[in-house]
Amino acid sequence: MTEEEAMIPHIKRISKEKKKIKIPVLNLTVIFFCTFLLVVSTFIQLKIVHPIIPSDVFTNHTLKGKDFLYTYMIIPQIPMVMFVIGLLGRRLSITSILLYIILGLSSLPFFALGGGIHYLIEPGFGYILAYLPAAIIAGGFLDEEFSFKNIFKAGLIGVLLIHIIGIFYMLFVFLIRHEGWEFIKGWAVSQSIVKIAYDYILSILALIVAKYGNKFIRFIL
Repeated sequence: MTEEEAMIPHIKRISKEKKKIKIPVLNLTVIFFCTFLLVVSTFIQLKIVHPIIPSDVFTNHTLKGKDFLYTYMIIPQIPMVMFVIGLLGRRLSITSILLYIILGLSSLPFFALGGGIHYLIEPGFGYILAYLPAAIIAGGFLDEEFSFKNIFKAGLIGVLLIHIIGIFYMLFVFLIRHEGWEFIKGWAVSQSIVKIAYDYILSILALIVAKYGNKFIRFIL
């Protein structure tokens, strides 16, 4: 056996070890990057302007052009969660979201109102907690087939799941605090009822972008 032939098993072993090291490092890099995106999206407000038909369009003759436009400010974290789910798939997105929750509960100011274990009794924490089941269910649809049909299905299920769990968690917290029903209703309307349509539309757009990013992620991992 020549010296070159004797070196072949050694080279193959080194190559395998490099691959074993490379893949986890890439996984961790992508996971931390997506967790960073979740943090950033918490502190961003998007201004959405779209046309509307005023309710008094036939009776109010003083309406101007601006009266036919509606402006809505939205924090795009739920669409970003859906983007992460689509980009990473179910398994890695769960890891990224779980990392975000753990870091936020460990007192890092990653949530909208700061961070820390006391955030468990914040009415909005239910929405954050709901990111996990959304990743499990919506991610399952996308892992099965990342088609446009599943994009609309995963987006709808993911957004509704987050808002439904968020509302029930909010009700539980506010009932413990003995808040009045009018206050609870107003909070639910502002945090969910009005936002669901915007979250869904933005989530669909995010998932369409993630569809092509997912192909690249699967290639490098």
